[in-house]
Amino acid sequence: MEAGTFDTLILSRYISFTLPLNSISCPTDYFHTNRIQISVLDSPSQQQQPINSPPKVAAMLVPKFRENDWIFSTEPGHLQLLSTSPHFSRLILIGNAQNNDDFNVGNLYKRSFEMSPFCRMKLERSLYPILMILLPKEFHKVGNFDVPFLSYEDNLISSVIIDKFIGPCVGEMLVEDVEIEGRSREFRRRLRFKRMPNLVQTEICILPSEVDQKSLDCVVIEKVEFCPNLGVLVHPYLAPMVASLSLVAGHLQGRFESGVRPRGFCMGVGGGALLSFLAMQLGFEVVGVEVDEVVLKVAKRYFGLKTGQGIQLCVGDGIDILKKVACLDGITKSSSLIANFTELDCCTYNFDAFGDKFDVIMVDLDSSDSKTGISAPTSEFLQKDVLLAANSSLSEHGILVLNVIPLSMAFYKLVIHELQEAFVDLHEIQLKDTENCVLIGSKTPRNLDSSVSEDAFLSKLKSVISDVYIDAIRKI
Repeated sequence: MEAGTFDTLILSRYISFTLPLNSISCPTDYFHTNRIQISVLDSPSQQQQPINSPPKVAAMLVPKFRENDWIFSTEPGHLQLLSTSPHFSRLILIGNAQNNDDFNVGNLYKRSFEMSPFCRMKLERSLYPILMILLPKEFHKVGNFDVPFLSYEDNLISSVIIDKFIGPCVGEMLVEDVEIEGRSREFRRRLRFKRMPNLVQTEICILPSEVDQKSLDCVVIEKVEFCPNLGVLVHPYLAPMVASLSLVAGHLQGRFESGVRPRGFCMGVGGGALLSFLAMQLGFEVVGVEVDEVVLKVAKRYFGLKTGQGIQLCVGDGIDILKKVACLDGITKSSSLIANFTELDCCTYNFDAFGDKFDVIMVDLDSSDSKTGISAPTSEFLQKDVLLAANSSLSEHGILVLNVIPLSMAFYKLVIHELQEAFVDLHEIQLKDTENCVLIGSKTPRNLDSSVSEDAFLSKLKSVISDVYIDAIRKI
């Protein structure tokens, strides 16, 4: 590497290299390989700095034994870490040397004991000679070498990779069983994409097969078979999305009383947790659209998604299909959009799945470009013709429910404005401890009068979804 390589900030530049461990005097047992991995990423956008002040640079120690995780070993993962601290122009990751062969099926991670604050401080100080070489030249001009070490924290105790796949649209993905922090031992199954490794695409509760609650302390995650528990929603924004149905509880109750199952259209399937819950817990007939057929196969194999039980699946671009659904109104249905997967490698076609209008359309579409940061919905969905197509595809009292991850307040205001242009009423659910929020567009006016007596559907909804989310609904 040429001298002066890191003197200048270059937008989106990513460089990763190793150094021998004897390059530093390491005072702890943090390093367990004979080489150090160093990855340097410059922000994709120009950060505003005070006059005569050097750009802000931060460093981060990669958690021990997680150096091969896509979060820390790939450019998209590094970029997402940088995006959580947007005021920094450069983020330097330092950890043990990566070995991609150690991040395959069967790979096991178990959290190591945390270093004491004193040992961590000594380690960070021992790394400063390396950091000095990686700083922009502006630091040397002003003599300010303050480089804070950021910490990475999550609730992961242990994990094991169950399987890996490559989809034609989403690329490389993995399924992993994890144990997370909780009052008692909690196990989850997760689906993650390499293109957005910090974002958990799907998370469901799993239970050890043939192990009762009293025996959980004996469970060894890599040696036990788990089965999906689809009776609960653990992904942070899914329960609030379902809670939005309280706005049209009377309408949905009327459907059941007339002998008709309410109809839902889910754009973005992932592992299928939302579809399974709507069908199994609330009696919906659900059509799910997923752009990548491999994702659907993964959902069926590992996340308990089953067709033929009120669930039908469609492979394709959700926005294009939504537009076609809107055009089908009043026209004889003769489309091969629906693929009802009865086996992993073969399908039959159902031409009537889009016959009636939907009582709810639920949208969980996030941006696929890691360089813009995690955001939802996609900008394409906010186009006027798409929102009007959604409106047209809903029944008279139907609602559109959006998972929203705003890049900024300006983006959130834009989403609200576009929805208000297409729908009569708009409500929101603000979530705690997460960047997600839920927006609900209604075709007809909706009220939040808590004095209205509960019907059977609302009672059922409250038995499977916390009142906290229902009470959090606010009109905009």
